[in-house]
Amino acid sequence: MLFCKKTLVFKILWVLLFFSVHCLAATHYHFKVMEAPYTRLCSKKKILTVNGQFPGPALHVHHGDTIYVTVHNKGRYNITIHWHGVKLTGYPWSDGPEYITQCPIQPGGKFKQKIIFSTEEGTLWWHAHSDWSRATVHGPIIVYPKINGTGYPFSKPLVEVPIILGEWWKRDVMDVLQEAVITGGDPAVSDAFTINGQPGDLYPCSKSETIKLNVHQGNSYLLRIVNAALNTILFFSVAKHNLTVVGIDGSYAKQLTSGYITIASGQTIDAVLHANQDPNHYYMAARAFTSSPSVAFDNTTATAIVQYSGDYTLSSFPSLPQLPYYDDTNAAYSFLSSLRSLADEDHPVRVPSNITTRIVSTLSVNALPCHRNRSCEGPNGTILAASMNNITFVNPSIDILEAYYKHIHGVYGADFPSFPPLVFNFTADNLPLILEVSKTGTEVKILPFNSAVEIIFQGTNVVAGDDHPMHLHGYSFYIVGWGYGNFDKDKDPQNYNLIDPPFRNTVTVPRNGWTTIRFEATNPGVWFMHCHFDRHLVWGMETVFIVQDGTEARLSPPPPDMPPC
Repeated sequence: MLFCKKTLVFKILWVLLFFSVHCLAATHYHFKVMEAPYTRLCSKKKILTVNGQFPGPALHVHHGDTIYVTVHNKGRYNITIHWHGVKLTGYPWSDGPEYITQCPIQPGGKFKQKIIFSTEEGTLWWHAHSDWSRATVHGPIIVYPKINGTGYPFSKPLVEVPIILGEWWKRDVMDVLQEAVITGGDPAVSDAFTINGQPGDLYPCSKSETIKLNVHQGNSYLLRIVNAALNTILFFSVAKHNLTVVGIDGSYAKQLTSGYITIASGQTIDAVLHANQDPNHYYMAARAFTSSPSVAFDNTTATAIVQYSGDYTLSSFPSLPQLPYYDDTNAAYSFLSSLRSLADEDHPVRVPSNITTRIVSTLSVNALPCHRNRSCEGPNGTILAASMNNITFVNPSIDILEAYYKHIHGVYGADFPSFPPLVFNFTADNLPLILEVSKTGTEVKILPFNSAVEIIFQGTNVVAGDDHPMHLHGYSFYIVGWGYGNFDKDKDPQNYNLIDPPFRNTVTVPRNGWTTIRFEATNPGVWFMHCHFDRHLVWGMETVFIVQDGTEARLSPPPPDMPPC
């Protein structure tokens, strides 16, 4: 009897130890940023990875969790990691953009980042936020509902599958970036798109490694789709199957069934695939959307294969989906404008109505004068740049968050304008060359805590109009309106959707068009806003919001191991 009691006690202690170790392992991760050899498109090169994986490892958490990720830089370049779409309430110290919330982790250094989840549910992602490292340093974040919560607001699929869409260059991406910086011209376009790291059957030397998704007829599969491409909005589809969207950017959405999706760089979409076709092999495919086909872009198509289980006669060639054409603007924005927040009792919508801070910001590609004794490849021998409200952002020598917290003067100015300093017909075909030259500076916008913020992004045709996926760190926001041409302050707000607008962290502003977003500034700290095309980010299309402390929430003090500048 005594032996049985001792055995029982030992078993209980073992179970408790197992679960305590399991919980510890699930909340503390180690990311080793390191080079690893990868072969794609018939050639081998070393790429920067996390733990040798491309794409990088998935993080699995629940609503409201807090985890820790220690980033060890074993590579040759400075690095930072950003947790895209995670609000990090009151704790921007872990947000990641270099010289905005931290100085980069230098080779041989490490940084333990505290990742605080709050209201997010669905698919988010993490990626490098320094230079062009995120081309290969990225991975998904899966945020499940609370363990004892309400669960999914849709029928739970049989299997959940991350689908990471990316870009691949045969050359080292750092060389591609450096060449563009030196010449002042547009960077070389990618050589391939990828699905979970593989280009697929339509590229040379790729067929044997094409990604395959095994499905059973009659079941459903949740595709957690991330657009990790550096510079491209993508169309995505599965041949002869519809996709039912149930979530966007870490929030639930009204179900939308479509034959294709449009997903901008930085965005995520949760979509259910119903395996309801005859057993066979079917391609899923991704290719570029561009509103400026006269500008060079990657016109290739990445594929993976959906293959049904069972015994059947296989077609000689899998069916390809009928994706919209590259420059089908109507198809791209028809999908994006059809998305809606779930807006039910468990997922209410709280769109700010009494706006206290209104910002109108132009988004422009610019051209700066070429320096002496240098040949530049921008328009008319200039250097390509980009701006918000005619200010091309310049990174400071130390990070803005440290300067703000420690009251260090001279690092940034607080004069980001609330209205375009130059007013003209923003979307006209022929604009004066004098408009191409922007000012350079490090200007931020101060937002009082709890202010109701409205931002109207106005695309311009300066140098060349383009679409702009604008991402705001530390927040999600409601997309209440959009349109083509110049924003009309008297007419356009009458058509705002204040009932169930989509709730996202990255919004696509159409070429020579406008988009309006709203949010409440309830997350104190320093938060980056920028175009998620990395070429535009490098050119300076960005600004910073500093949200002041409030009585309900304050900026937390920094951790002891912040990377030095």
